[in-house]
Amino acid sequence: HLRTIVLLLCALLFIIIPSYASPSSSSSSSTPSSSHAPSNSTRHTNNWAVLVCTSRFWFNYRHISNVLGFYRTVKKLGIPDSQIIVMLADDMACNPRNVYPGSIFNNENHKLDLYGEHVEVDYRGYEVNVENFIRLLTGRHDPSVTRSKRLLTDERSNILVYMTGHGGDEFLKFQDAEELSSHDLADAFAQMHSKKRYNEILFMVDTCQANTLYKQFYSPNIIAIGSSRLGENSYSHHSDSDLGLSVIDRFTYHTLEFFENKQRNINNVSLLQLFKTYNYDKLGSHAE
Repeated sequence: HLRTIVLLLCALLFIIIPSYASPSSSSSSSTPSSSHAPSNSTRHTNNWAVLVCTSRFWFNYRHISNVLGFYRTVKKLGIPDSQIIVMLADDMACNPRNVYPGSIFNNENHKLDLYGEHVEVDYRGYEVNVENFIRLLTGRHDPSVTRSKRLLTDERSNILVYMTGHGGDEFLKFQDAEELSSHDLADAFAQMHSKKRYNEILFMVDTCQANTLYKQFYSPNIIAIGSSRLGENSYSHHSDSDLGLSVIDRFTYHTLEFFENKQRNINNVSLLQLFKTYNYDKLGSHAE
């Protein structure tokens, strides 16, 4: 029985009033997965975001810009850097093939630089691996890990977890060298629940066969949506001729576009409105 968060996109909107409504199955072409609706939404007091790019190499530029686009949007909507964890597996801004050194763009007109002095990256390069990601979620850190690299949430926290990279049937690649499985992720969220590390989680993933990554979820109060079904690819939106590659993926592009267009009236925005914007003609895949 599907339920959606009304008013704000979980940790994307950061001033959530997490009441729930039940849409009919025919009301939207995109249907998110829901693991048990919350029994007590009044407990929410704070919001966090975990934004993860798992890809290395220059040709995966768009995955970095996907995360930085989300980072910019969640900051504009009110969440502070102290409650955003950013994991970037590579440094495209300083790549020698970047014709705009020190800059990252997700648009071919180069009007919006996503990288600069106001970007705080918590995990870089080979720090972005499956072990560190699981430790981040579960809070099982080495004592030497600084507070800025910790997800300091509690049972009153609503968390957005956004991931992008290359994936397949129930896995997501990290660094093109190891994989996070759907079971790994489901068990990490279960530990978070048992340790009272969240109130609600919104899980969003942009990768090929993305929807299979939440197939094993069994913990309560989690809403999940991915960019593509089993057997489907997740496609890029457009390319930059100067850079010679794609700069953003379609699912991420249309998600960020939705919030940019709704910012003046953000208090009347619901998850259902967002999900209705996803369709096969736009994405080339089925977001659900």
